[in-house]
Amino acid sequence: HLSEGRLILGLGASGPQVVEGWYGQPYPKPLARTREYVDIVRRIVRRDEPVDFHGEFYDMPLREGGLGLGKALKSTIHPFRKEIPIYLAAEGPKNVALAAEICDGWLPLFYSPKDDAHYRRCLDEGFAKSGDASKRDRFEVVSSLFVVPGDDADKCADFIRPFVALYAGGMGAKGANFHFEVFARMGWEHIANQVQELYLQGKKKEAAALIPLEMVEDVALVGPLDKIKGELPKWKETAVTTFLVGGPASMLSMYGDLLA
Repeated sequence: HLSEGRLILGLGASGPQVVEGWYGQPYPKPLARTREYVDIVRRIVRRDEPVDFHGEFYDMPLREGGLGLGKALKSTIHPFRKEIPIYLAAEGPKNVALAAEICDGWLPLFYSPKDDAHYRRCLDEGFAKSGDASKRDRFEVVSSLFVVPGDDADKCADFIRPFVALYAGGMGAKGANFHFEVFARMGWEHIANQVQELYLQGKKKEAAALIPLEMVEDVALVGPLDKIKGELPKWKETAVTTFLVGGPASMLSMYGDLLA
């Protein structure tokens, strides 16, 4: 109501290290669990009827293990609109396909034009499973994109290196870091392995320093304005429909003109 219906809901399965460590919940079958969760959220928002859902992960109302007093309920909040767009944060191929199948948009964190064909195949798989022939035309791909202008591209990349190191190296345990896998698919597995080793040892600065300029340039725009403008067309040709631009606050005023 505060946004008069402009709300977009972003959801994501996170990873086992966070889910089990922070939320105290097991992390089995994240795709199947996400499918159930999205279904339940849509039912809650629509308010067509009390939520009565019995799946593999969610049991509403609870049938076993409780006091037996639960009953199907409807939210007391009447939404501004009954269909709130749901965008799924996803990086693995099956999760990206799931976003295209059951959601209204996809939120990639690290998108690269060099992997555009791969992601289009994942999206196509999901669109086909959705059974909605027109879904492709309405679906949004909203990607983060760092844009850091400056005379020295390598120095501009220093703004982004710690962020890449955090996610590729430290955002999850070995073998269960989905961000690591994104960079491995781009061809940076050898570097990502070294970054991960250092980051998990607590050597964050050393991990960031290992990231080459080219690895940053795969997922960001850095350097002189002419260089950035020259690289923009390849980004505009991707499946991305909206860019969430990030960078130094001092550059905010120029982003509109640069990316128009």
